Amino acid sequence: MRLALGALLLISLDGAAAQAPLRFVITDSWTMPMVQIERGKPTQGILYDMMLSLATQVGVPAEFHVLPRRRIQSAMEQGEVDVRCYVAQSWLPDQLGDFLWSIPLFIQPDVLITRLASPSAVKPADLPQQSIGTVLGYSYPTLQPLFDTGQLQRDDARNQEQVMEKLLAGRNDYAVSNQWSLDWFNHRLLPEQQLQGVAVLQEHRIGCYVRNDPKIPVQSILSTLARMKMSGEIDEIVRLYIGGEPAAVDKPQTTKNHPGEDPGS
Repeated sequence: MRLALGALLLISLDGAAAQAPLRFVITDSWTMPMVQIERGKPTQGILYDMMLSLATQVGVPAEFHVLPRRRIQSAMEQGEVDVRCYVAQSWLPDQLGDFLWSIPLFIQPDVLITRLASPSAVKPADLPQQSIGTVLGYSYPTLQPLFDTGQLQRDDARNQEQVMEKLLAGRNDYAVSNQWSLDWFNHRLLPEQQLQGVAVLQEHRIGCYVRNDPKIPVQSILSTLARMKMSGEIDEIVRLYIGGEPAAVDKPQTTKNHPGEDPGS
């Protein structure tokens, strides 16, 4: 009887271990359509839907940890969370720890935008001295030489939505936004009010990475993400929030630089 009870206990423990939650990290400055955060918890958005579907298909519960941007990398390295999404390898040149990366899931352009009527294509280097809207802690390699010389000055806001609110209010003539946020922001504006893209500053290939820990179903996570991408599920989630293909804008010369969050984020 004691042996039978012991065997049942082991089975129960194994089942509990198999159901350990997959801990996703979310940046507290993200806004829609990436994610909506209410009372410290995500409730909807492209990344929230994708993460929830991923956990469901892997067969484990999803657990979301909302953290400040500069705490995220250390939380991953210290094993406080398991999966980080919406990130490019080029953003983390000094990444420590044992991690495995997914295939690229999104191609996300950073766009120079304006509220000016009938805008034409713009080369940032041709802009007169002025401030432009940027997100605090984000780096913009193609604009950095212009920041260094003082031709352009950063006007930082805490998140992308605040950057566009300031632009709409006339605080700046130009700002930088990712394409998703621009499309989402424009949805609530009349056509004559909508912000316009005048140049693609750079594009980056975005995916997820996972702690390489035997307690985490790493290969199942990576193969499921690849299947979600190849099947069109991820692209369909994006379309649910921002509709069809974004409008094309003029691209500058190709650059090897990559934008994104500060490497310490």
